[in-house]
Amino acid sequence: MERLQKILAQAGIASRREAEKIILAGRVTVDGEVIDSLGYKTELEGHTILVDGNPIERKEALVYYMLNKPKGYISTVKDDRGRKTVIDLFPEVKERIFPIGRLDGNTEGLLLFTNDGSLMNGLLHPKYEVYKTYVALVEGIPTDKEILMLKNGIELSDGMTAPAGVRILFRDIPNNRTKLEIMIHEGRNRQVRRMCEAVGHPVNSLKRTEFAGLNLSGLKRGMHRPLTEEEIRSLYELSGTEEKK
Repeated sequence: MERLQKILAQAGIASRREAEKIILAGRVTVDGEVIDSLGYKTELEGHTILVDGNPIERKEALVYYMLNKPKGYISTVKDDRGRKTVIDLFPEVKERIFPIGRLDGNTEGLLLFTNDGSLMNGLLHPKYEVYKTYVALVEGIPTDKEILMLKNGIELSDGMTAPAGVRILFRDIPNNRTKLEIMIHEGRNRQVRRMCEAVGHPVNSLKRTEFAGLNLSGLKRGMHRPLTEEEIRSLYELSGTEEKK
């Protein structure tokens, strides 16, 4: 038995929050009974659940993928401007999958996909502090003071960033550039780029190499693969989410 709003979200009707509004508006019936409270629990199997008089479909199989995202693809399901999206890289996947978080169009690297809304919400929830690691090639040679600023937190337009793990991978003195490894658990828009710009070292290229304990080992740029059962269990543990059986 699961809460009704969770069933609606898993069926792709709406997000969990929007599903709650739909229920409170009296738009959902279960076996002919209008349900307008959020505590109601039921199952999709064996029951008729209607939203605005339309039956919701049987829950599709849950799937989990890792993508090594190339540059030039935006992290959305659809784009009204006709740009390439990360979903274009999954032509054979029939389930309606979503990226867990985003990478901007000029950023490459590890991106996870699923149709499991509960797991997605858990991995993105700030309280679980799920870490992401990036490799950034920046202009100039950061000083020890600037590296310390990145580690301790940077004041951005939307507030102070949390402490980050930062280390120098190499200094390219002749070409006046530096490769940094930066590990953060926040998910602000373009955060790594903005952090580096704030200390005077704009990012020339950026790649996410790890997320939630997973890495891109053996996965070529533009390719994807299903997650293993062990990897999926690890993600549930990190996100504080109850594993689906």
